[in-house]
Amino acid sequence: MDFSLTDEQEQLRSTVREFAEGEIAPHVMEWDEASHFPSEIIPKLAEMGLLGVIFPEKYGGAGMGYVEYAIIIEELSRVDGSVGIIVAAHNSLCTNHIFKFGSEEQRKKYVVPLAQGKKLGCWSLTEPEAGSDAGGTRTVAVKQEGLPGCRQDEPGRSGGGWVINGSKTFTTNGHYADVCVGMAVTDAAKKQHGISAFVVEKGTPGFRPGKKENKLGLRASDTSEVVFTDCRVPAENLLGREGEGFINSLQILDGGRISIAALGLGMAQGAYECSVRYAKQRKQFGKPIAEFQAIQFKLADMATQIDAARLLTYRAAWLADRAIASGDGEARITRESSMAKLYAGEVAVRVANEAVQIHGGYGFIKDYPAEKYYRDVKLCTIGEGTSEIQRMVIARQLLGK
Repeated sequence: MDFSLTDEQEQLRSTVREFAEGEIAPHVMEWDEASHFPSEIIPKLAEMGLLGVIFPEKYGGAGMGYVEYAIIIEELSRVDGSVGIIVAAHNSLCTNHIFKFGSEEQRKKYVVPLAQGKKLGCWSLTEPEAGSDAGGTRTVAVKQEGLPGCRQDEPGRSGGGWVINGSKTFTTNGHYADVCVGMAVTDAAKKQHGISAFVVEKGTPGFRPGKKENKLGLRASDTSEVVFTDCRVPAENLLGREGEGFINSLQILDGGRISIAALGLGMAQGAYECSVRYAKQRKQFGKPIAEFQAIQFKLADMATQIDAARLLTYRAAWLADRAIASGDGEARITRESSMAKLYAGEVAVRVANEAVQIHGGYGFIKDYPAEKYYRDVKLCTIGEGTSEIQRMVIARQLLGK
């Protein structure tokens, strides 16, 4: 049993860490305070291949696996979780949904520019009345033959299309995405098997971003509504089989939960490291507080929990890579990815809480990084399935339900 990373993976970690500390760290608080989406670093992320991590080179990707992907998300999030979640949503949700379930034509048209970083992606499942109960989707897509405005005269395009009406919420990259994968009901009678996925391009009439959320944390990432008002898309923008969009989304979330686990892991690591630095520098009663057992025990617990979270996260990533290598595209890692996401997310919250405590009064002010980690990490117990939903998913897997 070998828990070590390869030389190439260690080099990747070093490269991404250097980039994050040099290009992102100087701007973290500025971006956070202004809720500024860091568009200026998107081309740099693309140049490094970080916007197409898990996709083959033939589709413009970096040709790496989920272990490398976890390394990248962890290292970006160690400095700024906002950048981590921008990259995660683009890779594992939007682009991956098209890659896994799209036609070859869709892969060439959408995955290539997304993986190259020439376009940014978002993924819209959640609605105001359909959060944990994503099967309660209300956005509707109605099929129409000979639909005007669907460019059916172009080569390779069929007649007819879909008219989409509804809205989504909590969409990462919503205002800045060039490509959106959205779910809509196409046959209400079939319930979960009546929800389909569609690719909708920025600029499509009737499709627009809505309200931008003013958030507790991860403020430099964009979280917003997307709105469909008589939005007309051609028939070939149906992604995967009609009625299987929700089922496919559950498979996409297996990889997405690895993303959130790595996101929480990175932020926990960042909170731990700033706590160690502070404990060595801060003096009380004539000596650094790191010499007090109360602080030492906190740091010991933080480090132990982070290591346990890392093992769960990288196990899930390794299993995802093994499934891909075996050619078993239908293999599910639901239990393992849910365990990783649940544990890493909750560890991140505990570690960030202790980081604030170790900093004392300074943990409550923005001159020190502890308070930002404290705000940012809470998303990890909510996004892509709350901790309560993860426990339900894990229990069902354990009991064979």
